[in-house]
Amino acid sequence: MTGKPAFEAIVDRYGATVMRVCRAVVGAGDADDVWSETFLSAMRAYQTLPADANVEAWLVTVAHRKAIDVHRAAARRAIPVAEVPDTRQATDALPMDPDADLIDALAALPPRQRQAVAYHYLAGLPYAEVASILGGRPEAARRAAADGIATLRRTYASAAAPNGATR
Repeated sequence: MTGKPAFEAIVDRYGATVMRVCRAVVGAGDADDVWSETFLSAMRAYQTLPADANVEAWLVTVAHRKAIDVHRAAARRAIPVAEVPDTRQATDALPMDPDADLIDALAALPPRQRQAVAYHYLAGLPYAEVASILGGRPEAARRAAADGIATLRRTYASAAAPNGATR
């Protein structure tokens, strides 16, 4: 016995956190696929994970890599259309999602800020772990998250205020 919990318990414990991170990083349209790919990949590698590993940080790292795969795949394919479809889908309003204005404000952040905000504030990872995932130093991860939060406060506050008034 390895002393690690069953993988099903890992999915139950961290599944919602990983989904929030996926939605924040790739958007609602690809989040389900990235979440599934994350846990499929994690399930294959789980037995080799050391018993004392930070499972949450490991899963967020796997999700980060799967999100990169989605971005790369999207960049390689062109899909010509006669009209641009409305990209808002019913899945955008799932109970775990904040309101649409916040989702839009988060999506408008530069990728590094969006990822730093998602990994630190949604997944609860310390800045050292965020830096490990993104590459760089904890101070840079802290700065990216702080800049992202500052932008979200400005953007979200003005978008969410009634009649354009600020909070």
